[in-house]
Amino acid sequence: MTAKPASSAILERDGRYLLVLRRNPPAADMYAFPGGRAEPGESPAETALREFREETGISARDPRLYATYDLNSRSTASHFFLSVFRVEADADAVAVAADDAADLGWFTAEEISSLPAPESVRDCIRRLEADRGRADVAPPQPGGLR
Repeated sequence: MTAKPASSAILERDGRYLLVLRRNPPAADMYAFPGGRAEPGESPAETALREFREETGISARDPRLYATYDLNSRSTASHFFLSVFRVEADADAVAVAADDAADLGWFTAEEISSLPAPESVRDCIRRLEADRGRADVAPPQPGGLR
């Protein structure tokens, strides 16, 4: 099965991460970074920004590739290649659950550890928290992984 392209976006404010509660498979009833499937002709970064806006109402900017995952689920018979981006947004932008997001919220890493969430989200949170405050860690560069 060929992997379908998908992207998600991480927005952090004051040590809290914006997550949406997924309404639809493959991550239904789980908290995840806003994101979804690519549309024809879209770059991974364009997908991340579009999906973020559709699911949260926030127009994010400055996507920087943070991680990629090859997600193959036998239970849902789905296979995605997920590109995860860090993004920026205006500090006063208010998130509102829309599209296939049943709900959303701002969560600390500790709170996320007790939420139902895909392993890709947990992995990103672990990495982000490990990087927090480390002067020797350069921000990810567009188009590459660290």
